[in-house]
Amino acid sequence: MPPPFSPAQRLDAALSERFGAAPAINPDLPGLDELVRMAEHRSHRKFASRPVDPALLRLLLACAFSAPSKSDLQQADVIHVADRATVKAIADGIPDMPWIADAPVFLVFVANNRRIRHIGEWRGKPFANDHLDHFLNAAVDAALVMMSFIRAAEAVGLGACPISHVRNHPHELSRLLALPDWVFPVAGLCVGYPAEAGRITPRLPLEVTVHVDRYDESGSREPIEAYDRRRHALLPYRRQRYSDRYKSADFYGWSEDKARQYSVSERADFGAFVRSKRFNLS
Repeated sequence: MPPPFSPAQRLDAALSERFGAAPAINPDLPGLDELVRMAEHRSHRKFASRPVDPALLRLLLACAFSAPSKSDLQQADVIHVADRATVKAIADGIPDMPWIADAPVFLVFVANNRRIRHIGEWRGKPFANDHLDHFLNAAVDAALVMMSFIRAAEAVGLGACPISHVRNHPHELSRLLALPDWVFPVAGLCVGYPAEAGRITPRLPLEVTVHVDRYDESGSREPIEAYDRRRHALLPYRRQRYSDRYKSADFYGWSEDKARQYSVSERADFGAFVRSKRFNLS
């Protein structure tokens, strides 16, 4: 008996929910199962008490580190924060995210520009790339590994939630995790078996985010405001950000929330922290 929904139908449904409409889908396209997993991605913040087998975690990390790496420099590391007291110390600094302490596994993805410097010393070569681009290369490597881990975790039934908030307290996190010079946190990641199905988060339409030949933002306001309305109908915000600073909006959509979010300074000291790790950002 055929399944009630084919991969093409699932993909169409997921992308329609995500973007308001799905691109044309060839039902005979190879790899549809993987595309379905990507399109149905959900962040998870509630986890079952079931532990994650250490051997499975090791396997997922191996798959994650199979991600592309800039020039094969391999400037990403992962810190598995297995000590629950350390997890609690990190979670205590982020009180509005209790899922950090609740998650069976908490990982911190770090950019590591230190190893390649040591290799240069071992081989008697100068390090001639002490500038902003090398910082960026390491950060991108760590992000690629994190996204690859999320994909691998979802393939085996796990859920995850990235935590960029760890960069709000970089000095404390660096102390807790003993991060040396030229190593800095990119994001944390909660991992576990989901306690609920979760929701697909709507995204901006491709007409806003995909450009051909050159960047073009003309005419973007109308589709962004249409996105605000569509997202509000599907996934309305439960509260208005910074209600102590701004009057209550009659309509509170994504763009209002993001405008408010970036109206208040956050992580303004992160550049100083990175420089304290001896990065030259010129």
